[in-house]
Amino acid sequence: MKGKLLINFALIICFFCCSSGRVIESPHYKVIHVESDFEIRQYKQISWMSALVQGTASFEKSTQQGFHRLYQYIHGANSNSSHLLITSPVTTTVIASAHEPEHLIRYYLPIVNAEKPPLPNSELNVQFEKWRSNCLAVRRFPGFAKDDNINKEIDALKYSLSKYLPESAAISEYTIAQYNSSRRLSGRLNEVWLDVSGFTAEGCQPL
Repeated sequence: MKGKLLINFALIICFFCCSSGRVIESPHYKVIHVESDFEIRQYKQISWMSALVQGTASFEKSTQQGFHRLYQYIHGANSNSSHLLITSPVTTTVIASAHEPEHLIRYYLPIVNAEKPPLPNSELNVQFEKWRSNCLAVRRFPGFAKDDNINKEIDALKYSLSKYLPESAAISEYTIAQYNSSRRLSGRLNEVWLDVSGFTAEGCQPL
């Protein structure tokens, strides 16, 4: 079963940014501050379908399990039996908890479906979610996002932000955004996202 899940995920993620020849839709944002190792972006309202995964501390396993459910939704397991456009990135939000962390895997809904997406089949246990306009600190990193490297990247972003955030600022969750097909072995793009809306001036002014 585990091997089947890994194969399914490899097939699933290969749809993202593959050789279809068309532009892959992504959330719109405005860059409002840039430094050598991170930037601050202001995103407009974003619509997602999300799948919560509990019971494992592994980022990789959670992403595989959650996106397997989202893939089914994208490819017809919904109220219209419709196939939705492939978008990027696939995001995994890691949420601290008293025991094992929870993981929320998200599929970005294209603009055409953003307001009234087809309802997911109930057995998938995925939810429609809207983000309000917010500000994110973003750090890019190459290669594959894995259990053994994401903590280093989030720690680096936290360190870069430390001179701007109050010492008492608590960061209880972060997001890993993956933009590329698993078939792409070089030139890969991943990002760490931290919501800094609550730590910046009104309107998310530049730091």
